[in-house]
Amino acid sequence: MKTVEHTLDTLPPLTEAQKSDLKRLAALPDDEIDASDIPELTAAQLAEMKRPEHFRPVKKQITARLDADVLAWLKASGKG
Repeated sequence: MKTVEHTLDTLPPLTEAQKSDLKRLAALPDDEIDASDIPELTAAQLAEMKRPEHFRPVKKQITARLDADVLAWLKASGKG
């Protein structure tokens, strides 16, 4: 079997049929979505799961310029 890998930059655009399918599915309530073809994980499988040893979320430092009133509003709701 051939493995295909994509990044956000290399994903092909969605077709109109795919877009309409996604809109239709998004409109369905959760209890109407048929997930019967997806097996539930067993307690044993869940117990075996663990985060990769060297997992670290990717963090990026940015610089942003904000108006003084926006910065004051952001700081007013937290620890700094």
